[in-house]
Amino acid sequence: MRRAFIVTLAFVLPLAAAAQELRLPNKDGSVKFAVIGDSGEPGTGQTAVARQMHTWLSKYPYKFVLMTGDNLYGSERARDYERKFSIPFKALLDAGVQFYASLGNHDDDGQTQYKAFNMNGQKYYTFKPQNGVRFFAIDSNYVDQKQLQWLDKELAASGSDWKIVFFHHPLYSSGATHGSADLQRELLEPVLIKHGVNVAFMGHEHFYERIKPQKGVAYFIIGSSSKLRKGDLRKSPLTVYGNDSAYAFLLVEIAGDELFFQAINDKGQTIDAGSVRRAGDVKPSPGGTTQPVVPQAKPSPVQPGPRKK
Repeated sequence: MRRAFIVTLAFVLPLAAAAQELRLPNKDGSVKFAVIGDSGEPGTGQTAVARQMHTWLSKYPYKFVLMTGDNLYGSERARDYERKFSIPFKALLDAGVQFYASLGNHDDDGQTQYKAFNMNGQKYYTFKPQNGVRFFAIDSNYVDQKQLQWLDKELAASGSDWKIVFFHHPLYSSGATHGSADLQRELLEPVLIKHGVNVAFMGHEHFYERIKPQKGVAYFIIGSSSKLRKGDLRKSPLTVYGNDSAYAFLLVEIAGDELFFQAINDKGQTIDAGSVRRAGDVKPSPGGTTQPVVPQAKPSPVQPGPRKK
């Protein structure tokens, strides 16, 4: 009996260790960042995610964090910003990590004035961490003509190989509670594919889902950084992999024409990993972005796709 136990333990330990290994190349000069979503609910989930994000910072020195909305649940007084953000994420802020927020349906416009969210008073904005890569924060709560004109202009003028958007409502989703945001997709998708957007990070659904590239755009839902809706993810033809059983965040690295990703749960275990590659410029088409991405043959650490409900 004891021998069987030792053999079993020897088999389990390497698997556990492998789940906590960095799967990103961690190259010099690459763009390194993290993504969280629906992160503004104090509690054990938020605390565990924030702790793991700081732990992984020593392995992977990312410079900034994208926030896909619902950054503060409930009241938004000065002490709420502390209790729901600056205290739980203090270790990252003290380390110099920058946060870039987008607004969710639970967020007040006043968040645009909060210095640590780097919105500079704007509900939608853009920033470029280095040449060749530009990010666009979108306010998916109110996609009006003014914002669409801004987005069209900024994307056209960006000149970046990688154009990455982040916002709250998922254009594609397999969630039972919300599902795909059809109205936002009708308004935003034509602009995204017109200007060669490669990747979109979204929230709103309280789970993690990696969507099959749609019209050449890679979509990720990361909305389980402080809230979790267990059993809400229904595997669909959209789903490559998903997880609705653990709080999570995402680590991302852009190196040349390839974007690597690693989704990590609140216990520090890798639940998904892989990469997508820019395929290069193609002719404009209503059916696809002008700079599509192609999934690479990278093994996922777990069986792709959630179980059917």
